Amino acid sequence: MVTSPQSARPGDDSWRGKTVVIIGAGQAGASAALRLRRQGFDGEIILVGEEPSAPYQRPPLSKKYLTGEIGETQLLLKSESVFGEQSIQLLTGCRVTGIDRAARLVYLSGGRPPLKYWRLVFATGGKARPLPESVAESFDNVMTFRSLEDARKIRASLQPGMHMLVIGGGYIGLETAATGRKLGVDVTLVESADRILRRVSCEATADYFRDLHLRNGVRILEGAALRGIEGEGRQARLARLDDGSEIVFDLAVVGIGLMPDTELAEAAGIDCASGIVVDGYERTSDPFIFAAGDCAVFDYRGAPTRLESVQNAIEQAEHLADSLLDMAPSPYSPHPWFWSDQYDVKLQIAGFNRGYSQVVQVPGARAGSVSNWYLRGGRMIAVDAINDPRAFMQAKRWLGNGEDVREEQIIGIAGAAAV
Repeated sequence: MVTSPQSARPGDDSWRGKTVVIIGAGQAGASAALRLRRQGFDGEIILVGEEPSAPYQRPPLSKKYLTGEIGETQLLLKSESVFGEQSIQLLTGCRVTGIDRAARLVYLSGGRPPLKYWRLVFATGGKARPLPESVAESFDNVMTFRSLEDARKIRASLQPGMHMLVIGGGYIGLETAATGRKLGVDVTLVESADRILRRVSCEATADYFRDLHLRNGVRILEGAALRGIEGEGRQARLARLDDGSEIVFDLAVVGIGLMPDTELAEAAGIDCASGIVVDGYERTSDPFIFAAGDCAVFDYRGAPTRLESVQNAIEQAEHLADSLLDMAPSPYSPHPWFWSDQYDVKLQIAGFNRGYSQVVQVPGARAGSVSNWYLRGGRMIAVDAINDPRAFMQAKRWLGNGEDVREEQIIGIAGAAAV
C-alpha cells in the first residue's frame, strides 16, 4: 500500500538546503528536474544518468537519426548549459549501485561518495527486452534498439543492399523496417503473434500498415516464432523459425517490447508489480521516494497501467514535481496520446484502447487518410488517426473534455470532412 509522505509546502523553509536526487536522466528525469526549478524549489537537484550523454529524445532514434537526417546534438532535450544555468547537477555515465532507505543514501559507481537525499525520484525508464538465451547467443550483429548507443551501432551497420532481419512487429520494429527500406536495405520482419501490432492496435490499423510495408518491399512473416539464431564466432548468419524455414541475414534488430527498469527499486524493497507501484501523486511505498515515466505503474481507469510515451514521461514527471512540493491539486489523470512515423505516413493515437469492443472506421478528407475509432460499451475511448490530423485533434478534444461520444457523432465527422 502506498502511503502519504510529509511533503513540503511552497513558501515553507522545510525544503531549503534539501536535496532531490533523480535516478534516470531521460525525458522523465529531466522533466521532473526542470519543473522543480520552475515551481520555485531552490534546494539541490542531482540528476544521475547511466548513459554518458546528456538527456536526449528517443523517438527520432529509429527514424531521422538512423537515416542521418539529424545528428546527436539535435537529439538533446536541452543543452548541458541549460542544466548548469538551472543549478541542476548532471552526473552522466554514472551508475547507481544501491539505496539505503533508512539513511536516505544513494550509492554510486566509480568510487563517488554517496548522495544524501531529502526526496528520491525513480525515472529509470525501461530496457529493451532481449531474446531468450535459448534462442540466441550473444552476437555482435544481433542488436536490441532502445538507447543512443544502440542506434549508433545500427546506423554504422546499415548498408544498401544488405539484408536486415527485424524481430518484432510492434511500432519500434515497423519504424526500423521503414527506415531500413529508405536506406536501400532489404528487410524481413518476423512477428510471433498472428498479426503485427497485435498488442496495441485493432486489425484494421494492422492491415493498413502491413499493406504499407509490403508495398515498400518489406517481407512480413506473421505467426512466425523464432526457434534459434546461428552463426560463427561473434557474427550471426541464420535464423530458424518453428516451421523449419530459414532466413539468412547480415544484421538482426530485436524490437520485442520494453521491460520497466525496476531493479534498483526492488533491491531497495520498494513495491513493484510490472513496474514501480505509485499512487495518483507518484508516491511509492516509501514516503520519501517517488517514480514516474516508463518505470511507473499506476491506476488508470481502474486497472494497473504503464504508459510508454513521451507525453506520459513529461506530464507524469511534472505532476510528480508538483506532488513532491505539495502543489498538485488532484491525482494524475492523463489523456494519453502517441504517434509513429513510417515512410510518409503519420499515425497519431489519442486515448487508450484497452478493453474496446467495437471499431468504427471513418475515411479522412485526403486520399489515403483514415481513422479507426475504438468504442467500449458504445462510447468512444480512443482513435488511430492515419494521416488524419483532423480526426486526431477532434478525438483529443472530446477525450480532454470527458465527452460521452457515440458512434453517430464519429460517423458524422466523415460527412463534415467531405464538405
